[in-house]
Amino acid sequence: MITQEKSPINWQPIVKQFTAIVGEKNVVQRREELLTYECDGLTSYRQRPAVVVLPRTTEQVAELVKICDRNQITWVARGAGTGLSGGALPIENCVLIVTALMNKILEIDLENQRVVVQPGVINNWVTQAVSGAGFYYAPDPSSQIICSIGGNVAENSGGVHCLKYGVTTNHVLGLKLVLPDGSIIDTGSLVPEMPGYDLTGLFVGSEGTLGIATEITLRILKTAESICVLLADFTSIEACGATVSDIISAGIIPAGMEIMDNLSINAVEDVVATGCYPRDATAILLVEIDGLEVEVATNKKRIAEICQKNGARSTTTANDPETRLKFWKGRKAAFAAAGHISPDYYVQDGVIPRTQLSYILREIEALSEKYGYRIANVFHAGDGNLHPLVLYDNSVPGALEKVEELGGDILKLCVKVGGSLSGEHGIGADKKCYMPEMFTETDLETMQWVRQVFNPKGLANPGKIFPTPRTCGEAARAQAEKKFESIERF
Repeated sequence: MITQEKSPINWQPIVKQFTAIVGEKNVVQRREELLTYECDGLTSYRQRPAVVVLPRTTEQVAELVKICDRNQITWVARGAGTGLSGGALPIENCVLIVTALMNKILEIDLENQRVVVQPGVINNWVTQAVSGAGFYYAPDPSSQIICSIGGNVAENSGGVHCLKYGVTTNHVLGLKLVLPDGSIIDTGSLVPEMPGYDLTGLFVGSEGTLGIATEITLRILKTAESICVLLADFTSIEACGATVSDIISAGIIPAGMEIMDNLSINAVEDVVATGCYPRDATAILLVEIDGLEVEVATNKKRIAEICQKNGARSTTTANDPETRLKFWKGRKAAFAAAGHISPDYYVQDGVIPRTQLSYILREIEALSEKYGYRIANVFHAGDGNLHPLVLYDNSVPGALEKVEELGGDILKLCVKVGGSLSGEHGIGADKKCYMPEMFTETDLETMQWVRQVFNPKGLANPGKIFPTPRTCGEAARAQAEKKFESIERF
């Protein structure tokens, strides 16, 4: 793979070309303004880009990328900046291509149940645009009121309803892409089954390493006839986890199942004050069921029985939209609420088989005690997608490094029991050093072949997803040196 030359970049003529394409006000250069773009939602890592450009059209994106290609300049695509793995983290001397101004819904086709959007469209806008006609867009990350569809596509985001309806890749019918050399291609179609390679599926989840999606065709669904949310509280988080497995084993596939532990419950009630979550519960389970009215009524009864069999103290149901929204409001605000009980938090995104929930939760508790950091557990229990939030204070020297090591141990546990390093946040810069835990050297090399076909010069979002000997080696070496120093001091 060709890498960027080390010689300094003469930015003046480059910026002049950018300005000619997108206009002076859509080129950001001032040092203080660039601070806004130095990180994404994973604020542990920061790097200021050299230049930020904000295009409005596919053609503008293509021209910007061509300039970078001609001048061997690395570039990173960014949407709303809500990512939690450092996927949109700038690298030194890069151009940050921000799609926030590409925020138009281009077409609504209810007859074919599809919507065409630009990448800067906010996730929740899609449902708002079609809800009046009885439709909705299923993938719903907790950040859905601020995260963009382009970022969702890049990271293959999930959400509460991914248990029954799948993640972003299951709802993308087609893409218009700008490749790293500036060429424009279209993938997918209205017909779900297409001959040839599934380039749409390949691109979704590629984290900006294969190009930029500038138009996205999404599948929308009809709103169910009946929807009900059940809330059960438990005195044991293990019993709560066992209930999830029992519900699925009973042949019931809810739209979503979420677990929150006591730490999360109280943080949410302090901030959002839903009044729905019992503060003394060790854990709560939220289950949403949808479908035909008779089906929902039957499954509601069966789920309540399973909860009670596993020791639930109480079960409450909500059928009307207002109460359902209230039930979900706390879960959606859980990450933000963590900021109320800790100066900083570090979130992970591992996936495990549902049958391993009880075991992994006990192991996470043991790791919490070992490292001395509180961990709030909030997760998509139905598909085993964990979101442990490690609470810490970044102003304490060495705290971040310890917390990262703790997060790494959680990821290794997930892989050990047959799980995955990520369910919806992506690998980005945060988890790339753990990829060898899950993939062989041959696996990783094969993935790199695919990347090089689309991105032969390595200019599109370099340093993401895949481990690099230098950065991962330095991280391991730094940890070893710190341990050695502590031994010497002892």
